[in-house]
Amino acid sequence: MLYILACALAWPVAALGGADAPSTGRALGDARRGALLIAQYQCGACHAIPGIASARGTDGPPLAAYGLRSYIAGRVPNRPDLLARWIAQPSALVPSTTMPDMGVPEQDARDMAAWLSEQR
Repeated sequence: MLYILACALAWPVAALGGADAPSTGRALGDARRGALLIAQYQCGACHAIPGIASARGTDGPPLAAYGLRSYIAGRVPNRPDLLARWIAQPSALVPSTTMPDMGVPEQDARDMAAWLSEQR
């Protein structure tokens, strides 16, 4: 009985990215896949992104050490779930944003958010 209770209490912590969660960001998405998707969606056309070879854009803010930021677009708390929503539909969170809606599906956005959240 005690084992079942311990497992039930530990699961939500791991699922939310707590201390027992994998360091690859898999609680939200696949960070390794996210790096490939960032290149595929050509985020570097607007952003400079260390670790993404083609990402040298200057129209949007640089995304270096993104995981250390407090806010997305200076307005939305920088949490992985909100970052995924931002990537998928930026104008839904900040209607006045200049970031375009690139048609990123939910899972791709979660993977991209996982990679960005790991950047320190």
